[in-house]
Amino acid sequence: MNPAPSAPQQKPKGIQMLSIRQFAHLAQVDLSLGDLTVLVGPQGVGKSLALQWLKVALDGKHVVAALHSAGHPTDRPEALMDLLFGSGMASAWKEGLSQVSLHNQSITLQNLSRIGASAEQVLFIPAHRSLLLADGWALPFQKLGAETPAVARLFSQQLFDQFNTKNAGQLFPLETKFAPEIQQKIDDAIFHGGRVGMEEDARQHTKRLGLRHGTEVCLPYQTWTAGQREFTPLMLGLYRLLLPQHSLASSEIQWVVIEEPEMGLHPKAITAVLLLVLNLVARGHRVVLATHSPHVLTLLWMMRRLQECGSSWTLVCDAFDLPHSLAMREMAETALTKNFKAHAFQFMRDSSQIESIDISSLDPDAQDMVTAEWGGLTEYASRFGAAVRQAVNESAT
Repeated sequence: MNPAPSAPQQKPKGIQMLSIRQFAHLAQVDLSLGDLTVLVGPQGVGKSLALQWLKVALDGKHVVAALHSAGHPTDRPEALMDLLFGSGMASAWKEGLSQVSLHNQSITLQNLSRIGASAEQVLFIPAHRSLLLADGWALPFQKLGAETPAVARLFSQQLFDQFNTKNAGQLFPLETKFAPEIQQKIDDAIFHGGRVGMEEDARQHTKRLGLRHGTEVCLPYQTWTAGQREFTPLMLGLYRLLLPQHSLASSEIQWVVIEEPEMGLHPKAITAVLLLVLNLVARGHRVVLATHSPHVLTLLWMMRRLQECGSSWTLVCDAFDLPHSLAMREMAETALTKNFKAHAFQFMRDSSQIESIDISSLDPDAQDMVTAEWGGLTEYASRFGAAVRQAVNESAT
């Protein structure tokens, strides 16, 4: 029997704005953050840096305390910058020029230790999550060096704590974490009937992640598919939030940041991840994604079009091939009331500096090509289609 749902905490309301000026190559970034926000842009344009600033702007006190507890010199601004973003990043902050603010609150290296509550508000799932489980086990915060960004060290600590709990046995499937409809989608797309759990390593007298099919075959983490290795730490990170099915968000975590949720995944598996994301949004969390996948933006495009048309919740369920059950109806109806935002990062004209552009309309007929091509994610699909059309026309003459 599932525990009784906890009463949901009050969540932040309305759009919030994260602004970054002259930090590293981020010259002019303004991100209006809705209930679900997606950042797009090619590699190396600073999406991850912007997301790390969101974490710092909401959890400064918690992050600085963790670094201080690990013995790091958090009282020196240049050292703190390296600790937050990785060794060598101190020069990214240009004194007198760099500015960061969230909802008009200025964020500086001097006030970080006073920002936010002692408890975390942001769950940050980094892009290189699978590397944190290189041998099927997570390292604690202190075991990762200063060259690793603080968000990755904090996430590794979370996994480490999870693996060391008394209940760290079977990790998937877990009926207490997922509605059965969502669990089935994940299983069909990613694990295919396998059971994920902590397995005894008799030779080394330790436990490691394993994927068991039946009773005899147990695959160690390094033998899993790339998609299984990428998805599992993402799933385990979200377990902190996935309370008994049908309950709303009740933990202290208000924001969820996921970098490249599509990494290593087949489109069917990406859809399962997006269903998880929509479930989080419906539960009351704010979710921010950074992606290179047009599949992710297609979700936003669909939800915004359904909202504009005043469509029924049944279309959301149909899009995900879900049954019209009570739990899925509640999720879909709530999701249709949320704010969906998208931003593209791009190089400024004749410059190596980066700016952001709000492309939330995702209108393929927009005059602005950045919006029409979804920040470049559909650019080559259009070009390839045009090449085929021209070839067909030429062959017919």
